[in-house]
Amino acid sequence: MPRITSRRAAPRLLLLVLLLAAGHREPPRAAAVTLSTSSRWVVDPAGRRVKLACVNWPSHLEPVVTEGLERQPVGAIAGMVASLGFNCVRLTYPIALATNASLSALTVRQSLLAHGLAETAGGVEVNNPGFLDLTLMDSLKAVVNALGEKDVLVILDNHVSRPGWCCANDDGNGFFGDRDFDPDVWVDGLGTMATIFADVPNVVGMSLRNELRGPRQNPEDWYTYMQRGAEAVHAANPRALVIMGGLSYDYDLSFLAARQVEVSFAAEGKLVFEVHWYSFSDARAWETGNANEVCARAARDFERRGGFLLARGFPLFLSEFGADLRGGDLKGNRYFPCAAAVAAEHDLDWAYWALQGSYALRQGVTGMDEVYGVLDWSWSKVRNETVLPRIQALQRPIQGPGYGEALPYTVLFHPVTGLCAAAAAANTLELRPCNETDAWAYAPPASTLVLRDAAAAGLPCLRVEGRGLPARLGAKACGDALSTWRLASDSGMHVAVEPPPEMGGGGGGGMLCLDVGADGRSVVTNPCACLRGDGTCDPERQWFKLVTSTRRVARRPRARLVA
Repeated sequence: MPRITSRRAAPRLLLLVLLLAAGHREPPRAAAVTLSTSSRWVVDPAGRRVKLACVNWPSHLEPVVTEGLERQPVGAIAGMVASLGFNCVRLTYPIALATNASLSALTVRQSLLAHGLAETAGGVEVNNPGFLDLTLMDSLKAVVNALGEKDVLVILDNHVSRPGWCCANDDGNGFFGDRDFDPDVWVDGLGTMATIFADVPNVVGMSLRNELRGPRQNPEDWYTYMQRGAEAVHAANPRALVIMGGLSYDYDLSFLAARQVEVSFAAEGKLVFEVHWYSFSDARAWETGNANEVCARAARDFERRGGFLLARGFPLFLSEFGADLRGGDLKGNRYFPCAAAVAAEHDLDWAYWALQGSYALRQGVTGMDEVYGVLDWSWSKVRNETVLPRIQALQRPIQGPGYGEALPYTVLFHPVTGLCAAAAAANTLELRPCNETDAWAYAPPASTLVLRDAAAAGLPCLRVEGRGLPARLGAKACGDALSTWRLASDSGMHVAVEPPPEMGGGGGGGMLCLDVGADGRSVVTNPCACLRGDGTCDPERQWFKLVTSTRRVARRPRARLVA
């Protein structure tokens, strides 16, 4: 890479100006939240796991004003984040906010009007009048403080250098040395942001850079500059987690398998890695391939490109994933339950893209809808009440330090609904919220599915009764052909038995698989669908992911089980 002229003095002067301007405005602060790492887990000072269940909220587009302030009061938005179960926000910003004095000196009003957004400015005046005459930096701090008032943690994410939509290979924002990406200025900007937010109690981490990419990208420069950026953040704010993304749009951390990061604070438990995953990374396969086979390949690829770090004792933050929440996108509909199953299997920390229902200005379009957004265009309600539980199902930690409440057991997680299989009346199963699940015992590749803690004589197992009929619990003949379950597809999510011919298994090689009944709640067995080859059918209704948990099993009234 050619040498890039340093412009470090200006950011340092700007830091001093920003600190002096902002210092007298802050209210008394609550005690700071300090997170660290313990092996692959993020933990609090007591060593108890804190699962990051975040949502992305952008402030990095051209106006450098946090999205949605023209639609709803900032406190109302922060309240919605908390009420929807998210405990953290990945809040984006451009590095120019910390390094460009002309930009950072603008007020919200000035920036919006400069971009022809008079209507947006009017909306801010109605919903957040106190923001209009704040500088862009102070407006970002006010958003962070509003989230803190709702006990929502914040990870500051440097999304781009020059404000604007991300991303393209040739947008000048992609990699160190690109037109708008001077690494020396970037390092100084990270230090500035870390210093400004060092004493803001709910800022718990800083993501160094979003989606490095483009023709310049290479691992050698990645190590050189990412390690410098990490040191700058840690020096300015030793309390913060330092979050490092990879190459190829945060898709690839595989190079870390051969060479680990070297930072001075490695022993202090502050280093986290992040990865992204969307359907459009492999759109053609999701649209035309067999969903079981595509999901299996995608899960293996996730392990190769970053998942392996968990076994090496590093937290892995799935900091962007998401899908079109309108429900009509084939590739997204197939991808999302697969991604949710992987996230549940590893009990990942994550940040859903995205919170925003619309943008003030995106790619030259005012008021653009965000179809991946949890909120609708008006920011007043949830976009899709049916889909939301699939996201919320991943919010609850199911293992890790402080959650060893029971011996490890298996959960039958249904990713397309975000629910779990649990015992119901008449020895049947039904889908319930996963905090109301039962403890199952299962030994792959083939064994009984035993209800481990049932209040009954013996340990009842799950049995097939026939095509279209409820799967039932009973202690009779456990271990025979009708109660021996195997994972029948490449995805590992078709839970199946091989019944005798007279039972009429039908498709799927004669096997019967767990399925969801016509009522959307009962668990039945039907011929296994779409096991392999066929790319035109959708198997997701029959996907049950066997996930390990150590959480205390909820005690609830249950009908007496009959042998």
